[in-house]
Amino acid sequence: MSRYLTLAVVLALVAAVLLGYFAPATAVKMEFLGVYFVNVIKCFIPFIIFLTIASGITGMSNLKKVGRIGVKSLIYFEVVTTISLAIGIFMAYLIQPGHVDKAGLPIQDASKYVRQGAKGFDWWQFFRANLTLQVLVLAIIAGIVFSLQTRREKIMKVLEVCTRFVFRVLKYVMLLAPLGAFGGMAFTIGKYGIRTLIPLAKLMLTVYGTMILFVFIVLGLILRYFKLNVWTYLKQIKEEILIVLGTSSSEAALPSLMAKLERMGCSQPVVGLVVPTGYSFNLDGTSIYLSMSVIFLAQLYNVSLSGGELLTILGILMITSKGAAGVTGSGFIVLASTLTAIQKIPVEGLAFLLAVDKFMSEARAITNIIGNGVATLVIAKSEGEFTDNPAYSPDIA
Repeated sequence: MSRYLTLAVVLALVAAVLLGYFAPATAVKMEFLGVYFVNVIKCFIPFIIFLTIASGITGMSNLKKVGRIGVKSLIYFEVVTTISLAIGIFMAYLIQPGHVDKAGLPIQDASKYVRQGAKGFDWWQFFRANLTLQVLVLAIIAGIVFSLQTRREKIMKVLEVCTRFVFRVLKYVMLLAPLGAFGGMAFTIGKYGIRTLIPLAKLMLTVYGTMILFVFIVLGLILRYFKLNVWTYLKQIKEEILIVLGTSSSEAALPSLMAKLERMGCSQPVVGLVVPTGYSFNLDGTSIYLSMSVIFLAQLYNVSLSGGELLTILGILMITSKGAAGVTGSGFIVLASTLTAIQKIPVEGLAFLLAVDKFMSEARAITNIIGNGVATLVIAKSEGEFTDNPAYSPDIA
């Protein structure tokens, strides 16, 4: 299904570029396809935020029950995820993929999306007018309350059933992605010209380059601290990387990754705890993509962000990124929810970003699976739950 969808998006983009170049007037009229698709996606935001955050917090109590390993895993996940988010923001500002010249690329005037006439910034008014933040706070409170209940396991099952249902519906909605991509790209090319492809190409190159640097520098240094070699580790999981590359989903390689990590020397309890939990709490590739995409759209619309707003974006993504659990379209939902919460960068820009989202899914998924394997090795090493296996040892020679 994923391969056919990717092919459909590619064909839709080619058709959109051709229509925009040869018949710009007609292409501009296709805007409604992208707008309607984004509006449908926005409908999922409250449900997915509540279900993923509430179930995640409820499940954390089970993690704490297993003791030091669970707590250490959560701390590691949060630290590394925050680093990946910060790196995404830093690299986006360093390379500025959303700028093609000194004036930027004014695809649309963003001023009408910013509330006017306010004297200063009022957090309470900001919260009252922001449904996304309200749902986020409600989800956190509900998760804490659920985790304290004696029937927590039953509540978890109900949340899991509801989550699966919502994501199943979202999966079918994402089948309309080619139409959304076609509408967004055709309108953009038709109204602003072929040069609008430049920032999209720069974004793709920046995302791929940043994730490569993250794997070999950040994760490489973490492994080296624990006397492990990142190159040797990557060679050991090359089959899993190829599976992810072919399916665009890190979850497809989860069973074989767990088996491989055990053969490397990690104890079964550590693998069984860290890997599944990491798929929700340790999405390094997704975090880089999300933070970089937010800054990219800000640059695209010539929106200036203050230091406080950047910290707000980082804080929101630290929470909402935990809901991007490798399901098709979930990362797009997190982006939409983050932009909705900020209320300064037009959410409509997602139709433009959709044009290249599918081409970056492989990079996100591969970085996610590499990061989860590293987390398991680190926790196993630090807890004395690692036994060298000469056939699979990722130790430095």
